[in-house]
Amino acid sequence: MPPSSQLRGSRPLLPLLLATLAFATTGCTTLKHTAVNQLGDALASGGSVYAADDDPELIRAAAPFSLKLIESLLAETPAHRGLLLAAASGFTQYGYAFVQQDADELESSDLGAASALRDRARRLYLRARDYGLRGLATTHPDFAAALRREPRAAVRTCARADVPLLYWTAAAWAAAIAIKKDRPDLIADLPQVEALLDRALELDEAFDRGAIHSLLISYELARQGVPGDPLARSRAHFERALALGGGREAAPLVTFAEAVCVQQQDRARFDELLRQALAIDADARPETRLVNLLMQRRARWLLSRADDLFLPLPPSTSTPKAAEGV
Repeated sequence: MPPSSQLRGSRPLLPLLLATLAFATTGCTTLKHTAVNQLGDALASGGSVYAADDDPELIRAAAPFSLKLIESLLAETPAHRGLLLAAASGFTQYGYAFVQQDADELESSDLGAASALRDRARRLYLRARDYGLRGLATTHPDFAAALRREPRAAVRTCARADVPLLYWTAAAWAAAIAIKKDRPDLIADLPQVEALLDRALELDEAFDRGAIHSLLISYELARQGVPGDPLARSRAHFERALALGGGREAAPLVTFAEAVCVQQQDRARFDELLRQALAIDADARPETRLVNLLMQRRARWLLSRADDLFLPLPPSTSTPKAAEGV
């Protein structure tokens, strides 16, 4: 799951920010609205100063300010579609990279603290989901209500331009469900998540170098009521994600190792894929540098936990040297 790629503008942000603050203290509503929109457009214009950064801890510290700035601007321009997308993607990515990952790493030493972090991550995911639904509603009125009533019919109105919002809304929603399966009300939302994901895939399977396929690697294992082998579907998404990413994305390798290899207890393949992810040169593609660094962090953590994730091999499968203790 790539880190925040929405928080960059093509024009200097400081003058725009100062202008926004200045107009906020005046009575000129039109000028204030113009300044807010300019800064909002700059923040939401895509690109990736964040995504190209080589220091995840710097991004951990900087991201909350950027996210709260986006929320402040949304308070002034609540229907700004670009800012709503930036909020949906930004809160999802921050929750995964800097809250959920911390929880996973802490679990073995402090279960209570890990549980509290997962609760926080879920709140961030749900906040992201709500921003995504608001973004979709800017061009599809009452979208959230329609999605609840008839998920498949609701998403049929969406077009290719909606794919980023479809993806980030679904990613946030799926993450909120998966992180702690103690909310039956959220689990009941799975048909809505699936409708969003499937429509995004139908409209633009290559979005963000195969990000939809990467997400579906693990999702297919939990999908209900679909004919066929879920493992075969996961493998198909894995292979497509690798192809669309040109073999330079760590995310599908780490996702398949964690979701599929652990379920199948295939430790050899698990080790192979994670070491392949670690061998990727994060600097080779600057626009995905940060996401690769973050996924490589998860790969190292997963490798460190391999003995806990896999059952010991029975003695009959040991090699002669292993049996002799060599």
